[in-house]
Amino acid sequence: MNVKKLAVIGGGVMAEAFICGLLSRGLINPADIIVGEPVAERRVYLGRYGMAVTDDNQAAARATDVLLLAVKPQVVAGVMANLAQAVAPPTLVLSIVAGLPVAAIREALPTAAVVRIMPNTPAQAGEGMSVWFATPEVTADQADWVKTILATLGDELQLSDEKYVDMATAISGSGPAYVFLFVEALADAGVRLGLTKEIALRLAWQTVRGSAAYGQGSQQHPAMLRNMVTSPGGTTAEALYTLEQHGLRAAIADAVWACYQKALDLGRRAQA
Repeated sequence: MNVKKLAVIGGGVMAEAFICGLLSRGLINPADIIVGEPVAERRVYLGRYGMAVTDDNQAAARATDVLLLAVKPQVVAGVMANLAQAVAPPTLVLSIVAGLPVAAIREALPTAAVVRIMPNTPAQAGEGMSVWFATPEVTADQADWVKTILATLGDELQLSDEKYVDMATAISGSGPAYVFLFVEALADAGVRLGLTKEIALRLAWQTVRGSAAYGQGSQQHPAMLRNMVTSPGGTTAEALYTLEQHGLRAAIADAVWACYQKALDLGRRAQA
């Protein structure tokens, strides 16, 4: 797919990750990107990539091949209403707005070709997980282009049904925050034992990173991997027993369910 012009509405960190992925692979020239961003300091910062930056979303959206919606769910309805007269029907619209369903985008903007994407923050390090759903009007070339972009951010998975995007939001979309909380708690526990904060954090981060790499590479079920490092009557068995006593599994399940319900609620509000 030959993209002549890309408009990015919202210049936050995830939008920046997308832009960096495109530029790093040479999929588009900086001169062919325009970003609509209301915060002056952010516009100055994004200008260092050599692309145009404006506070006028309509100006950004005119005469573009692809439009990326990257704003907060709380403001997206107003943003789309403002864009309605500026977006041409052939435009391919990509959305990374949490909870925003395809139906709401198609109702607000005069285009049927829409791709809904749920990325996550590790995309900024090229280690992201992006799940996406495309409407039938998205051509094979357009879908291949989206796949190529997302591959620059880490792993990607196209879903056959949009309902899975909200489910994935609760696992991979918000998941990094769960991991960060676990690392923070693990390091704090190390400090309580007497380690310095620097040592405790280093141990916690590398343990999570190494465990993830080893686990993925082994292709074994997590339960099998857990059993491999749990000796009968040993220290790990004692720690795991305590975690189960405190309801770790139930807490994670409840958190994921709450996140999923919130994603559905955001979608309902966007369509209200």
